[in-house]
Amino acid sequence: MATYAEPAFERRSSIRRRTEAVTDRWSLMPPLGRALLSAIFIMYGFPHFTAPTISYAAQHGVPAAGILVPLSGAMAIVGGVSTLVGYHTKAGAWLLIVFLLVVTPVMHNFWSATDPGTRALQQGMFMKNLAMMGGAILVAYFGAGPWSVDWSVRRT
Repeated sequence: MATYAEPAFERRSSIRRRTEAVTDRWSLMPPLGRALLSAIFIMYGFPHFTAPTISYAAQHGVPAAGILVPLSGAMAIVGGVSTLVGYHTKAGAWLLIVFLLVVTPVMHNFWSATDPGTRALQQGMFMKNLAMMGGAILVAYFGAGPWSVDWSVRRT
């Protein structure tokens, strides 16, 4: 009768696997990805509190722009910082997903643009937002990974 040998990686404790993950040459990839994904949300979240951004959104038909635009800015900043440092990362990524789900079709509705240049620009911005949403979905599913607050808390 054949015996099943448990693979070595499954025999190690979860703490040891996490410790070994830090020494892995690829362990810096998750924090780098989190930093690159979150940078745009942190950087462009703050202008959501300014009058020009609020009036621009109002021109695009955003109702109650004086309330909703700063709220979206807070979502972008909180979600971005949460993703960056890896603290409650999945919740932060969900804030980014909700932000993008609402903002993308309203602010980048390329299908209604009549000028070809504007249409191309808005379509590019729309696709950029979809790509960022894809990154946020991956973070929401997989979590922060190594070199994050969430990872450090689980190690102790």
